[in-house]
Amino acid sequence: MLTTIIATIVVLGILIFIHELGHFLLAKKLGVGIRTFSLGFGPKLIGKKIGETEYKICAIPFGGYVKPIGEDPGEEVNEEERARSLSVQPIWKRVLIIGAGSFFNLFLAVALFSTVNLFAGIPSTPVVPPRVGEVTADFPAEKAGLRKGDLILAVNGREISRWEELHEIISNSKGKELSLKVDREGEILEIKVIPKPFVDKTIFGEEVQTFRIGITHPPVKVERQKVGPIGALGYGFVQTWQTIRLTIVGIVKLIQRVIPADQIGSPIMIAKMAGEQARRGILELTLFTALISINLGILNLFPIPILDGGHLLFLGLEAILRRPISIKKMEIAQKIGLVLLILLMLFAIRNDLIRYFFPGGFKF
Repeated sequence: MLTTIIATIVVLGILIFIHELGHFLLAKKLGVGIRTFSLGFGPKLIGKKIGETEYKICAIPFGGYVKPIGEDPGEEVNEEERARSLSVQPIWKRVLIIGAGSFFNLFLAVALFSTVNLFAGIPSTPVVPPRVGEVTADFPAEKAGLRKGDLILAVNGREISRWEELHEIISNSKGKELSLKVDREGEILEIKVIPKPFVDKTIFGEEVQTFRIGITHPPVKVERQKVGPIGALGYGFVQTWQTIRLTIVGIVKLIQRVIPADQIGSPIMIAKMAGEQARRGILELTLFTALISINLGILNLFPIPILDGGHLLFLGLEAILRRPISIKKMEIAQKIGLVLLILLMLFAIRNDLIRYFFPGGFKF
């Protein structure tokens, strides 16, 4: 339990700090004054004012904020301060400042992935020959006479040298008979087999039809290859992009209801997973932090009022209409967005309570 609590505080603390640091640094760089830099919401636990900015940590740890000069309705500002407020800046500056938090989260992911790559190496891609490891009982391969250790040299006259080639041919066979050229301890055999239709699931839980004959390849050990700083950084960018793409596809599948809504998780899920990864080691916790950082960065860009993406949406409308959106309309939209986020959070907490504490559902 203590490991889970500490890991959760560390992971969320780093992610929130980096996100708000992005807003803060770019605002300062572009001449915008900052009144408050806060980690957390609610009552202040500790804080210190340095120059014009108060830095503080608050009681509710799930979030944070950076408050520019002149953002409070009742705040009095002089002319010099007004010139440094966010609301009077050109749209392009506001877009950069608001988007900086999410991009810092993505940059953090690159840094974390690259650090792991530098110290632990990157996984090498082994060449897996099309050799039969195990044969599943009552599947076409067993009935056709394939045995463990058989090396498949060709399919329908097409020579193959990798397991991926064999898998692709079988999956796309549409159930048509395949002629296999097989090397069995030096003896060349021809074995005919008809693949069996099978319903498989993608990583998102989406059902797809494929075909199988009932064989697996022998166990493959994935080695990690040592690389230098440039190689580690380059692969870090690749990992970040792949994760961004999978995250976006996952969100689309969720909206399409391909992924069930009960898969949505709350900070309870993050806490549980953070504890599990921490117990496995610092490298696993670092990779987990990178994944959550990417998720946080992308979700914050969603065009929902109260999120960064909602503010970017308002700026887009302002650019199109050539006039600012009225404060009253923005306040109404933000209240709606807040209600939606609260409802989503409650739904996610419900999912996690059922998932981890009440697997049979709530019974009263």
